[in-house]
Amino acid sequence: MKKDELHIIAQVLGGKTEAFSYFMDTYGQQVFTLIVRMVDSEEDAEELTQDTFMKAFSHLSSFCGNSSFSTWIYRIAYNTALSALRKRATQDTFTCDERLWNQLSDTEIDESLDSEEESRIHLLQRAIRRLSPEEQAIVTLFYEEEKSVAELSEILKQTENNLKVKLHRIRKKLYLLMKEEEKR
Repeated sequence: MKKDELHIIAQVLGGKTEAFSYFMDTYGQQVFTLIVRMVDSEEDAEELTQDTFMKAFSHLSSFCGNSSFSTWIYRIAYNTALSALRKRATQDTFTCDERLWNQLSDTEIDESLDSEEESRIHLLQRAIRRLSPEEQAIVTLFYEEEKSVAELSEILKQTENNLKVKLHRIRKKLYLLMKEEEKR
């Protein structure tokens, strides 16, 4: 936790509410990016980002500094977006033959997903949009925001081992979704 952020929190709780703008300026774009990835709508993401910061502001006194402020705000953003998505609840589900799933080689998947060819990147982006909201959040936080597995564990309230398994499965799923997208 940054000491200056603890000082700003103390100022806000002491009545200098305009100091909260520091958190919106510092974390606003990152929170928006996470939410837009989850909800796939910029308009909804703008509203949910505002909701996230309103919740953070109104519950600021409950922030105890055990984690970084960014971890805390990401957790609020994740829960806010997930709640909104549960209200929509019509998710395109992906199913795969178990034998095919188990036959996939990590090397083949890595080569495909790590390619910098523009066509592969485009396929990957389309595949990411087909992931579940939770999976999209994990991809965004781990690969784009470069959060460690330990930080993800804290944000998502899941064990590190569980998240490692999920990351592995998401990579397989992305590979298969990209293969499917190629056929379209």
